[in-house]
Amino acid sequence: MGQVIPQDFVKFGLIPELVGRLPIIASLSGLDEKALVKILVEPKNSLIKQYKKLFELDKVELEFTDEALKSIAKKAIERHIGARGLRSIIEETLQEVMFDVPSNHKISKIIINDKVIDSDESPEFIYDENREPVVITINEPEKVLENNKKTYKNAVS
Repeated sequence: MGQVIPQDFVKFGLIPELVGRLPIIASLSGLDEKALVKILVEPKNSLIKQYKKLFELDKVELEFTDEALKSIAKKAIERHIGARGLRSIIEETLQEVMFDVPSNHKISKIIINDKVIDSDESPEFIYDENREPVVITINEPEKVLENNKKTYKNAVS
Protein backbone atom coordinates (compact mmCIF):
# COMPACT_ATOMS: atom_id res chain seq x y z
CA MET A 1 0.00 0.00 0.00
CA GLY A 2 2.95 2.33 0.56
CA GLN A 3 3.89 2.19 -3.15
CA VAL A 4 0.64 3.65 -4.55
CA ILE A 5 0.96 5.68 -7.74
CA PRO A 6 -1.69 7.86 -9.47
CA GLN A 7 -2.39 5.18 -12.12
CA ASP A 8 -3.55 2.85 -9.34
CA PHE A 9 -6.36 5.27 -8.53
CA VAL A 10 -7.42 5.35 -12.18
CA LYS A 11 -7.49 1.52 -12.21
CA PHE A 12 -9.57 1.65 -9.03
CA GLY A 13 -12.16 3.77 -10.82
CA LEU A 14 -11.38 7.44 -10.15
CA ILE A 15 -11.47 9.66 -13.20
CA PRO A 16 -8.05 10.92 -14.40
CA GLU A 17 -9.16 14.56 -14.09
CA LEU A 18 -9.66 14.07 -10.35
CA VAL A 19 -6.47 12.08 -9.84
CA GLY A 20 -4.49 14.83 -11.58
CA ARG A 21 -5.71 17.31 -8.96
CA LEU A 22 -4.35 15.28 -6.04
CA PRO A 23 -0.96 16.91 -5.31
CA ILE A 24 0.19 14.42 -2.69
CA ILE A 25 -0.68 10.78 -2.32
CA ALA A 26 0.10 9.16 1.03
CA SER A 27 -0.78 5.84 2.55
CA LEU A 28 -1.67 5.44 6.19
CA SER A 29 -1.40 2.45 8.45
CA GLY A 30 -3.59 1.64 11.41
CA LEU A 31 -2.67 2.64 14.93
CA ASP A 32 -1.43 -0.03 17.30
CA GLU A 33 -2.30 -0.41 20.98
CA LYS A 34 0.73 1.55 22.18
CA ALA A 35 -0.12 4.51 19.92
CA LEU A 36 -3.76 4.56 21.08
CA VAL A 37 -2.68 4.56 24.74
CA LYS A 38 -0.37 7.52 23.99
CA ILE A 39 -3.31 9.34 22.39
CA LEU A 40 -5.38 8.70 25.51
CA VAL A 41 -2.78 10.08 27.91
CA GLU A 42 -0.15 12.35 26.38
CA PRO A 43 -1.75 15.31 24.56
CA LYS A 44 -2.37 18.50 26.51
CA ASN A 45 -6.13 18.02 26.19
CA SER A 46 -6.15 14.22 26.20
CA LEU A 47 -9.35 12.31 26.82
CA ILE A 48 -8.17 11.01 30.19
CA LYS A 49 -7.31 14.55 31.34
CA GLN A 50 -10.70 15.80 30.14
CA TYR A 51 -12.59 13.17 32.13
CA LYS A 52 -10.42 13.71 35.22
CA LYS A 53 -11.23 17.42 35.02
CA LEU A 54 -14.92 16.66 34.60
CA PHE A 55 -14.93 14.61 37.80
CA GLU A 56 -12.84 17.25 39.62
CA LEU A 57 -15.83 19.57 39.27
CA ASP A 58 -17.56 17.26 41.76
CA LYS A 59 -14.35 17.03 43.84
CA VAL A 60 -13.87 13.38 42.85
CA GLU A 61 -10.54 11.93 41.78
CA LEU A 62 -10.70 9.68 38.72
CA GLU A 63 -7.94 7.13 38.15
CA PHE A 64 -7.37 4.78 35.21
CA THR A 65 -4.99 1.86 35.69
CA ASP A 66 -2.47 1.07 32.95
CA GLU A 67 -4.40 -2.14 32.24
CA ALA A 68 -7.59 -0.13 31.76
CA LEU A 69 -5.90 2.13 29.22
CA LYS A 70 -4.64 -0.91 27.33
CA SER A 71 -8.12 -2.45 27.41
CA ILE A 72 -9.63 0.73 25.96
CA ALA A 73 -7.06 0.65 23.16
CA LYS A 74 -7.68 -3.07 22.49
CA LYS A 75 -11.42 -2.46 22.33
CA ALA A 76 -10.92 0.36 19.80
CA ILE A 77 -8.78 -1.96 17.66
CA GLU A 78 -11.34 -4.78 17.88
CA ARG A 79 -14.14 -2.43 16.83
CA HIS A 80 -12.01 -0.93 14.02
CA ILE A 81 -12.81 2.58 15.23
CA GLY A 82 -9.31 3.93 15.81
CA ALA A 83 -8.51 7.02 17.81
CA ARG A 84 -11.84 8.71 17.05
CA GLY A 85 -13.67 5.92 18.84
CA LEU A 86 -11.74 6.14 22.10
CA ARG A 87 -14.16 8.73 23.50
CA SER A 88 -17.16 6.51 22.84
CA ILE A 89 -15.55 3.62 24.74
CA ILE A 90 -14.76 5.83 27.75
CA GLU A 91 -18.21 7.41 27.59
CA GLU A 92 -19.85 3.98 27.51
CA THR A 93 -17.77 2.89 30.51
CA LEU A 94 -18.36 6.00 32.63
CA GLN A 95 -21.96 6.78 31.70
CA GLU A 96 -23.60 5.39 34.83
CA VAL A 97 -20.80 6.68 37.05
CA MET A 98 -21.20 10.23 35.72
CA PHE A 99 -24.84 10.17 36.76
CA ASP A 100 -24.22 8.55 40.15
CA VAL A 101 -21.34 10.72 41.37
CA PRO A 102 -23.21 14.06 41.75
CA SER A 103 -25.93 12.43 43.84
CA ASN A 104 -23.51 10.65 46.19
CA HIS A 105 -21.24 13.20 47.85
CA LYS A 106 -19.44 10.52 49.87
CA ILE A 107 -17.51 9.28 46.82
CA SER A 108 -14.00 10.73 46.85
CA LYS A 109 -12.20 8.55 44.29
CA ILE A 110 -13.07 6.24 41.40
CA ILE A 111 -10.64 3.64 40.09
CA ILE A 112 -11.20 2.22 36.61
CA ASN A 113 -9.40 -1.06 35.88
CA ASP A 114 -9.40 -3.43 32.92
CA LYS A 115 -12.31 -5.48 34.28
CA VAL A 116 -14.53 -2.38 34.20
CA ILE A 117 -13.68 -1.86 30.52
CA ASP A 118 -13.84 -5.51 29.42
CA SER A 119 -16.63 -7.07 31.44
CA ASP A 120 -18.87 -4.18 32.48
CA GLU A 121 -18.03 -4.57 36.17
CA SER A 122 -18.55 -1.60 38.45
CA PRO A 123 -15.52 0.58 39.12
CA GLU A 124 -13.93 0.70 42.55
CA PHE A 125 -15.36 3.55 44.62
CA ILE A 126 -13.48 5.02 47.56
CA TYR A 127 -15.73 6.73 50.05
CA ASP A 128 -15.05 9.49 52.56
CA GLU A 129 -17.77 9.64 55.17
CA ASN A 130 -16.64 13.08 56.36
CA ARG A 131 -16.90 14.66 52.93
CA GLU A 132 -19.25 17.58 52.47
CA PRO A 133 -21.49 17.90 49.40
CA VAL A 134 -20.25 20.10 46.58
CA VAL A 135 -22.14 23.38 46.44
CA ILE A 136 -22.56 24.96 43.04
CA THR A 137 -23.39 28.64 42.92
CA ILE A 138 -24.75 30.33 39.86
CA ASN A 139 -23.79 33.95 39.22
CA GLU A 140 -26.48 36.50 38.79
CA PRO A 141 -27.05 37.29 35.07
CA GLU A 142 -25.90 40.91 35.51
CA LYS A 143 -22.57 39.81 36.99
CA VAL A 144 -22.01 37.27 34.22
CA LEU A 145 -22.72 39.91 31.57
CA GLU A 146 -20.41 42.38 33.30
CA ASN A 147 -17.60 39.80 33.59
CA ASN A 148 -17.99 38.87 29.92
CA LYS A 149 -17.68 42.54 28.90
CA LYS A 150 -14.46 42.87 30.95
CA THR A 151 -13.05 39.68 29.43
CA TYR A 152 -13.91 40.89 25.93
CA LYS A 153 -12.30 44.28 26.53
CA ASN A 154 -9.12 42.61 27.84
CA ALA A 155 -8.98 40.27 24.84
CA VAL A 156 -9.43 43.08 22.32
CA SER A 157 -6.86 45.46 23.81
